[in-house]
Amino acid sequence: MGVLFGYYAAADDQDAGRAVRRVDGEPGGSGYDQLVVKGIDPIVDLLTVEVVMTGRPAGVITSDPRHGHLVAMVGDSELFSVSLTDAFRDALASVDREFLDDVAQGWARSGRFSTPPDADHLADFLRRLASLAERAVAQEQGLYCWICP
Repeated sequence: MGVLFGYYAAADDQDAGRAVRRVDGEPGGSGYDQLVVKGIDPIVDLLTVEVVMTGRPAGVITSDPRHGHLVAMVGDSELFSVSLTDAFRDALASVDREFLDDVAQGWARSGRFSTPPDADHLADFLRRLASLAERAVAQEQGLYCWICP
């Protein structure tokens, strides 16, 4: 089936944790503004995009305490959530959407994927993620990703 990734906006880490530690039995992310995809890992796969979007070197990004910070886990890693950096959120929120086509082209050729993906599919994902980031900034929220292996 593949790993599912749910990118979503939340007020803070505690609120983001509620997206995965559910007491109502609903799936992770229910009730949150979210985008669910297969196979696009926020820590590994999006690093290339974050470097391009923010202009920060990979080492600076990976040392950012918000990059992939674990905010919640259910069971033995059945479902968990990590944060995305605020710099990445802000860059996505303010980017010219046409630039995302160029980013997707380079990302598709980056060697990050075992099977080269369709650049148009990646561009669509980035546009949807940018829209989510724009809404998150407007509501003073952070970006997170729940992961269901």
